Amino acid sequence: MTEPSRAVFLSYASQDAEAAKRICDALRAGGIEVWFDQSELRGGDAWDRQIRKQIHDCALFIPIISANSQARLEGYFRLEWKLAVERTHLMSERAAFLVPVVIDDTGSARADVPESFRAMQWTRLPAGETPSAFAVRVSQLLSPSEPQSAAQTRSAIGPAPSFRPPIANAAASRRPKLVLLLIAAVALLGLGYFGIDRFVLSMRSGGSLAGESTVFAPPAHSIAVLPFVNMSGDKEQEYFSDGLTEELLNSLAEINELQVAARTSAFSFKGKDTDIGTIGRKLNVASVLEGSVRRSGNTVRITAQLINAVTGFHLWSHTYDRDLGNVLKLESDIAGAVASALKVSLLGEVAMKIEFGGTRNAAAFDAYLRGLKQARIATASTPMECREPIDAFSEAIAIDSNYALAYASRALLTSECAGNSPGWLQQPSDEKVRADAERAIALTPGLAEGYVALSRLEMGSLNLGAADQACTRALALAPGNQRVLYQCSLLAAYLGRTDAAISSARRGVALDPLNPLSHRALGDTLRYARRYDEAIAAYQASIAVDPEHSAEAYALRGLSYYSAGNLALAQSSCEARPDYFRSEVCQGVVYDRLGRHREAAARVENITQLGHDAAAYQFAEINAQWGDRKTALDWLDKAMRLRDPGMVYTKVDPLLDPLRKEARFQALERELKFPD
Repeated sequence: MTEPSRAVFLSYASQDAEAAKRICDALRAGGIEVWFDQSELRGGDAWDRQIRKQIHDCALFIPIISANSQARLEGYFRLEWKLAVERTHLMSERAAFLVPVVIDDTGSARADVPESFRAMQWTRLPAGETPSAFAVRVSQLLSPSEPQSAAQTRSAIGPAPSFRPPIANAAASRRPKLVLLLIAAVALLGLGYFGIDRFVLSMRSGGSLAGESTVFAPPAHSIAVLPFVNMSGDKEQEYFSDGLTEELLNSLAEINELQVAARTSAFSFKGKDTDIGTIGRKLNVASVLEGSVRRSGNTVRITAQLINAVTGFHLWSHTYDRDLGNVLKLESDIAGAVASALKVSLLGEVAMKIEFGGTRNAAAFDAYLRGLKQARIATASTPMECREPIDAFSEAIAIDSNYALAYASRALLTSECAGNSPGWLQQPSDEKVRADAERAIALTPGLAEGYVALSRLEMGSLNLGAADQACTRALALAPGNQRVLYQCSLLAAYLGRTDAAISSARRGVALDPLNPLSHRALGDTLRYARRYDEAIAAYQASIAVDPEHSAEAYALRGLSYYSAGNLALAQSSCEARPDYFRSEVCQGVVYDRLGRHREAAARVENITQLGHDAAAYQFAEINAQWGDRKTALDWLDKAMRLRDPGMVYTKVDPLLDPLRKEARFQALERELKFPD
């Protein structure tokens, strides 16, 4: 053996031999000498003396911790662990020796290990898969020219064990992520009392530098804001912590240098015991912000921490005590601290922009946050239940008539409800939406949400030039805002701007990969570009993210198969949710192409019963595919007279391709005045 003083000793339960072998091989590939006993039968005085000598002579001792070691109350590896710990008693505090490695999701809090192991940072190498970065760091620790203390080893090898606060239930203990968001909300509501002086944040140590065998290289300035934990002792106040988190997330998205994971994806981890490394990989972000919120009277305490998702190291943490009326300044303070920790420039105009559109009135802010929560529920429901969230936004506006964000949110939700809620259908909402959107813009010209609401309104009214101008402004103000990217990528697709549409949609997926709508929007832009194979993959991704609410994605995937000429798969996809409106459109064209004309006619009859003239555009699509151009053009004329919002698809809809050379069709397209 070469230079025993620089050897590494691997200690493991026999059931973990395969994982230990992977670690051994990776270290040896890095030029490190490893003492790794692979004998099937351990025993005998000579063998025992050899093991004791190796533990006495090795430079680093790596105990491998797992469910297997946890389950075994007796084993030779436990003697090895004891001998290693005893050796540390003779060592200087400056000496680095113990390097615990865990190969599964075993946590430190209840692990059956020597106490001195808990004092070390644990590196997680799932199933023993070992990246080169770990071998490099071990090599550095072995270098005699760089003596390191045990404390330095803790910060050098990997993240610390997960220590969680004594919260009432297990689900709550997983919510430290919410802390960050709550920071924004902290400034406003004051309920509950400080029962614990300080909230101990979860470190989610699973995301170590050696998390997986594949290289994890997210964009350097990318971040996810996890839902802050509600520490107020009242579950009904969770809307407050969630809303604050969302506001903080939106504030960080205003920083152009940052790529911020969108709300839907970040909040998908709420209440789940998912380690930071896994979250980082799923969202492709380099850092994660998490925290907690506690309110007492008019004071809010927010504890936030920023964690490197690749290494698991803490980059920054801070506790803020603020009066409820100063939430906007708090958002700016936190955003500035995060930007500084990530070495991102936070220019003065950006700092001011973070405070745009908000309120300093605690009651107005509370009503707004309630509206946000209720709006999330409404948009996920079929049919939408819109009264409560719109009333909450209206309450916020009544309290603070200059609350631009509340106006913009009410405008967007009213627009969505007008097309998806029976209680709002056919109501003259356009004037109300326009008034709210324009009021938001007048109050805060730098607020992108006001322009998004206006663009949606103009698009639905077929004022496509005005919709385009509003989206252009929104993109200029907030290029990293997921809502902006979603709305404006679709509009770009409808206007025939293929490259811009696909680019924005792909960025939307990157920011919000766990949101089915992001993938569906990408599928739409690709389908309108006639890139059917890619569109099918995007719709499939949308279905995979949320199979339960994927009727639209199944139908659009079916239409993509149909346009690509694969009728068998088209039929299967269209029939996955057979009674959904667009699925019936899909079945109507597929069945006819298969020669099943009676069944196709039955689908059209169903659509007639459901939509009557409101389905004029869809009847045009179906008849165009059936080869009845005159009837198709008649339906398009009617759709135009009715100002059917579906007419926005006219320029790019593959189902209307048989009509494009018709003079009547070209006249309709000119009448729509698509901008160049």
